[in-house]
Amino acid sequence: MPYAFAERVGRMQSSAIREILKITESPGVISFAGGLPAPEMFPLDALRKAVNDALDEGGAAALQYSTTEGYLPLREKIAGTMREKGVDAEPENVFLTNGSQQALDLLAKLFIDPGDAVIVENPSYLGAIQVFRSYQARFVAVPTDEGGIVTEALEKAIREQRPKFIYLTPTFKNPTGITMPRERREAVAALLEKYRIPLIEDDPYSELRYAGEAVPPLKSFDRTARTIYLSTFSKTIAPGLRLGWVVAEKDLVSKLILAKQGTDLHTSTLVQRAVYRYLTAADASGHIKTIRREYGRRRETMIRAMREQFPPGVAWTEPEGGMFLWVTLPPGLDSGTLLEEAVAEKVAYVPGAPFFATGGGENCLRLNFSNTPPASIKDGIGRLARLLGRRMANQGGTRG
Repeated sequence: MPYAFAERVGRMQSSAIREILKITESPGVISFAGGLPAPEMFPLDALRKAVNDALDEGGAAALQYSTTEGYLPLREKIAGTMREKGVDAEPENVFLTNGSQQALDLLAKLFIDPGDAVIVENPSYLGAIQVFRSYQARFVAVPTDEGGIVTEALEKAIREQRPKFIYLTPTFKNPTGITMPRERREAVAALLEKYRIPLIEDDPYSELRYAGEAVPPLKSFDRTARTIYLSTFSKTIAPGLRLGWVVAEKDLVSKLILAKQGTDLHTSTLVQRAVYRYLTAADASGHIKTIRREYGRRRETMIRAMREQFPPGVAWTEPEGGMFLWVTLPPGLDSGTLLEEAVAEKVAYVPGAPFFATGGGENCLRLNFSNTPPASIKDGIGRLARLLGRRMANQGGTRG
């Protein structure tokens, strides 16, 4: 007998990235598709010691059920880090989750009723789009430029749509890699105060800066405390830990506790204690400097190869950090259709369309540089450049 699923199940869609990753497991494929850290950069020895220390120090308590909001010493550590970034935070404002992806799901569960408007950037992180769509949100996609979301368009959308919240990734944005400058962050914070609307600031990449000056979190400019800040250890330690956090007002944290209790009770006790031991006993800042140097080298390799090999008429972003470049092809080229040919040439990327909540982006694509060694980056960009050159030549006259 068929199952009688809830109406929202019909809104669920598979992740385009997860599906592409299945394809790229074929031998010889150079993948720029997944937003993956480099596994050879994981601090295995330091983490092994941190786990052992957590077990030695905590004993059976390290394997026992724990509080839903998370391990207090780790929350204290995170609160201190947030204060260094200009965010007024105490341990009571910090809530630990199974990756920041779970935080998105819990917040969607708390805020979204079917048909509620949610403002997202165009393009936006497809994992957030996937979550919000599953809760039957109505998307209001606001355009972006080289400085992030366009504030005039954002205010117009707020005034006309009265959304439940705004979702932004202002630093090294996924998928484009761009960063919102300080002045625009101040302008967005002023809109939150004027219209009294919550904003989710998703910030997984800000520690991965390779050039330029750091910009404080958008939350540090918010005088109304309406910004809900998310981050993760996935990019700075290892994604398999599945450990992220939320910084929010205490009343929202209390609601997140209720939502998480009904989901999974709490995040892994052992993982939380091990990460705390890693942060306090290992050279965590030295490790971040190491991955910055290597990812920065890979970023430069990719940009240099694109400058040398991509045909005229193709444009791309050159972000100062993060893990991604965003490529715009000439009108008429569809990166989704082109992907099958790319995989045949043993190179893969993520087509742009899934990052657009309300349609568009067919002539765009996302490239990840952090997971691929420099020699393979050069080779993969060469394969992609030759494919683009052939397709653009076949279209005739579009290479100008």
